Amino acid sequence: MKILVTGAAGFIGYHVCKLLLRHNFEVIGIDNLNDYYDVDLKYARLSELGIPKKLAQKNNYKVSSELLKFKFSFYKMSLEDKYLLPGLFQNEKFDLVCNLAAQAGVRYSIEEPHVYIDSNVVGFLNLLECCRHNAIQHLVYASSSSVYGSNKQIPFSVEDNVDHPISLYAATKKSNELMAHTYSHLFKLPTTGLRFFTVYGPWGRPDMAPFLFADAISKNIPIKVFNHGEMERDFTYVTDIAEGVMRVLTENLNQRINRKEFYKLYNIGNNKSVKLLDFISELEQNLDKDAIKQMLPIQPGDVEKTWANIDSLINDYNYTPSTNIKQGVKNYIQWFKDYYEPSKQ
Repeated sequence: MKILVTGAAGFIGYHVCKLLLRHNFEVIGIDNLNDYYDVDLKYARLSELGIPKKLAQKNNYKVSSELLKFKFSFYKMSLEDKYLLPGLFQNEKFDLVCNLAAQAGVRYSIEEPHVYIDSNVVGFLNLLECCRHNAIQHLVYASSSSVYGSNKQIPFSVEDNVDHPISLYAATKKSNELMAHTYSHLFKLPTTGLRFFTVYGPWGRPDMAPFLFADAISKNIPIKVFNHGEMERDFTYVTDIAEGVMRVLTENLNQRINRKEFYKLYNIGNNKSVKLLDFISELEQNLDKDAIKQMLPIQPGDVEKTWANIDSLINDYNYTPSTNIKQGVKNYIQWFKDYYEPSKQ
């Protein structure tokens, strides 16, 4: 089967591509390689998949992996381009689509709201239209735990009311779920939304807490701990996430269609909540340094606690996240040192 992965140079997108390729799927990746964070990290991820930087920089140009073990090709392309995207679908004849492209970040959505509408809403609409007109068998797309807002029910369930987002980023993700539902209803397009909970691990984004904390601790710079440390997150290791994405994308589709379940929604997380201070403690142990903590009030758009109820994902796909915080943080810090330390020498 041929699979399109959007956001292929991103954190989760890279890991999903790598896992799909390991299972012998043909993968086409697209990414606009924007500069929301360090673009060199995105090029480095693509390089791991056999796409050299000098070729990845070419707009709308197909580049095939130089690694013989990977059947991977890449286009530098944006979902917002409603003219080039349909041509890509017509030329490549995809079977499945995994949409991981989006403008990420809760706090940045307060500063640059238009970017989120363009990427997360307009871009998603263009993708839905392409899926509708090209007989795509299944669209899996990234939603977010941020849609729960200040939900008080713990753990979070997909049955909970999510009509009160507290950031524009969350609102765009909720809109994706509504748009997908409409296309599933009108056009019998099988869609599945995955509400990701706090994902961390090797190749993680430098705007996310694990990197910000690790980088500051290693340099003896104070770290900003919001809500005075009274935060909890359902930290989920990235390879566990990638495994869940692949299963949902490629398994059990015929059974769903036979049951006329064209629209589905799942939480995907580690099924437990971890105190932020405990996560910081694991970072300290692996860096062999104590953090200098600057305790601050909670930030606009942030929530105090997240915890995913993943019972339906376990039942439907036997999804079992297996990486605990201790092992996950150890793996992350090993990558962090390998990737960032040589550049400082």
